[in-house]
Amino acid sequence: MTGTRRDTDETPGAVKIVQLPSGVPGLDEILGGGIPELSFNLIAGVPGSGKTVLAHQIAFANGSVERPALYFTMLGEPLIKVLRYQQKFSFFDPTKLGQAVQFISLSDMILDLDLNAVLKLIIDRATAANAGVIVLDSFRILTHRTAGGLSYPDVRSFIFRLGQFVSAVSGTAFLVGEYDDHEVRDEPVFGMVDGIIWLSQVTERNSVVRKLHVSKFRGQATIPGRHTMRITNDGLQTFSRTLGVERVTTLRSRHHRLALGITELDRMMGGGIFEGDSVLIAGPSGTGKSALATQFIAEGVGRGEPAVVAIFEERPANYADRAEGFGLKLNKAEAKGLLEILYHRPLDLSVEETVQAILEAVERVGAKRLVIDSLAGFEMALAPGFRPDFRESLYRMIGVLTGAGITVLSTVEVEDNFTSLQFSHYAVSFLTDDIIRLRYVEIDGALHRTLVVIKMRGSAHSKEIREYTITDKGIVILDPTLTDYEHLITGIPRLRPETNRK
Repeated sequence: MTGTRRDTDETPGAVKIVQLPSGVPGLDEILGGGIPELSFNLIAGVPGSGKTVLAHQIAFANGSVERPALYFTMLGEPLIKVLRYQQKFSFFDPTKLGQAVQFISLSDMILDLDLNAVLKLIIDRATAANAGVIVLDSFRILTHRTAGGLSYPDVRSFIFRLGQFVSAVSGTAFLVGEYDDHEVRDEPVFGMVDGIIWLSQVTERNSVVRKLHVSKFRGQATIPGRHTMRITNDGLQTFSRTLGVERVTTLRSRHHRLALGITELDRMMGGGIFEGDSVLIAGPSGTGKSALATQFIAEGVGRGEPAVVAIFEERPANYADRAEGFGLKLNKAEAKGLLEILYHRPLDLSVEETVQAILEAVERVGAKRLVIDSLAGFEMALAPGFRPDFRESLYRMIGVLTGAGITVLSTVEVEDNFTSLQFSHYAVSFLTDDIIRLRYVEIDGALHRTLVVIKMRGSAHSKEIREYTITDKGIVILDPTLTDYEHLITGIPRLRPETNRK
């Protein structure tokens, strides 16, 4: 095998089940470790959902000269046409064709309605080649041909005998077919296979969302639910809806603090942010949320602490150039491998896909600090179908990231109505350990910027409302000047009656 096989953990005396790699990033985790060897599986879904791409990835991941993958094509597109398009994917290895991966057409036999001849050819070719993987694409044509002379007992018998043969020769088989969910009860194959992988694609407004779910897999625990997937130049890639929660080991000790890069704000927060905390910076447009986040990142890389910035509202070059305007040398940090700036702006993202990209970047640079700028931009980059679940997804995302020991600072824009102190229209303040609220207040006919530390989990912090300004060095907190005013929290303060003004 070219892929990595592994044995599942078994109880003493039990037969070990070897798991084959799917060749699809993220899918083995969803399947519970990989594809059980000797299993008989169905890859089902609507046209265009990625069934053939998935089957090809499995074949190329596991086919070898010693144990080739045999790919039998039935009625459908001509084989030469299929290969012409599949060769565009990076997993497609032309050196394997004809030996490690062999394509065989069964079209003529299917047209003759001779299932015995079809089964004999499959058995003869698989036996002679010592096949490790057998794929039948598209198997659904057999049930379509029942109206032309094949009966359901014929098809059931064919499936049963094929399954017996696969187990006897230590092979792993995949039937590929076009099915809708409502057809499950009408097809004999669903009750006879060991595993069923459903693929789907749904158009939501102007976005197309592809998903995968494992409705059946004998002998191992899979991750339930519908998981996002995408077809790229590398083939299929899947993103678990659990965001890797099962793998996370909490590393937070709540002893080590990280500096924000604004000395007075660190003091207000009791010495800085606890490592592994989730921090929310909330405020209206123009209050300096991104500037504060940039100073947090620059402070980290200046101390040799790797970092990742995920941005949704401006290009990486613009982000780095703006930081340069504050005297923060992010370009140098990128060149040294201490910083990676991720830009995500397509309008059909999923939270799972974004978090996967973030986690991969974190691993590449060994990041300890992460900025998400901003949550509003993040939400707008999602496909419409993911937006109703954005709050739940944020909860899982933050848990995964902070559970991995990463300190997460997120920005969110809120409007000032000058009558209340909102933190976020997502109602996600409970997901965060620390909240810093930025806002405008009117004093003597002019707008002033103020900030206050609203919340710090597990630590004392200043309750002061402090005025700040944004300079060419970033955010600078001014000396206390607002103690003579009351009702600052409303945004429309007034001078205290007892205060004498010259």
